[in-house]
Amino acid sequence: MRRVQARRPLSQRGVDTAASRRHNGVSIYPVDRGVPLMPKLSDDKRQALRAQRALHPHPERVSDELFQGTNPFFDPHDLVQVKYEMLRRVEQNQRPVVETARAFGFSRPIFYQARGAFEAAGLPGLQRQQPGPRRRHKLKPEVLEFLQQAWAEHPGVGARQLARELQKRFDLQVHPRSIERALRGRAKGGHSRTGPMPRP
Repeated sequence: MRRVQARRPLSQRGVDTAASRRHNGVSIYPVDRGVPLMPKLSDDKRQALRAQRALHPHPERVSDELFQGTNPFFDPHDLVQVKYEMLRRVEQNQRPVVETARAFGFSRPIFYQARGAFEAAGLPGLQRQQPGPRRRHKLKPEVLEFLQQAWAEHPGVGARQLARELQKRFDLQVHPRSIERALRGRAKGGHSRTGPMPRP
C-alpha cells in the first residue's frame, strides 16, 4: 500500500504566510497550489480610488491572467486600469470581444460603452459616472430611422422588443421609455406612422 505523505503547513514549505510585499498600496499574498489570492487593498488606496471614481465595485469578477498573477502593478480594484487593459487586449491582441469582456468581469455592451468613452475622453472617460440626474439619451438619426421602420412594419411590436433589436443591431442599450419618447417626438414632428404607440 502506498504511503500518503501528509501536507506540511505553508510556513514549513518555504512560503511566508504573511504578506510577501507591498506595492502601490496593495499587499501581495503568496500563491498556494497555483490558486492566486485576491490582493488586499490598503485603506489609503481605497480612499484615493473612490475619490477619483475609479474603485471597482466587483474586483472579484476579474479573472484575466494579468490581474491573477503576482505582479502588483495590475490591480483588479482599479476600475480604470481594468477597463483600459480590456480595451488593449482586444485592440492590440485581437482577442474576441465577448470572451475578453467576460475575463475582465464585464458584459459585451459594457465593453462597447467603455471603448466609446475612451475614444471620446481618454482615460478619464473610463471612470465611473458622476451620480446625478440622468440626461435623456439622444438617438442618432440612423437609429431613429430603424425604429420608425420597425414600428411601421410591425405595429404590434413592443418597446422592450425594439430595445433588444437596437442591442443586436447597433450594440446600443436604450431604455424602452426612451424609445417611446423618441417615437412620440417623431410622430409630433409630422413623420408618418402606422399603428398605435408601442407598448412597454
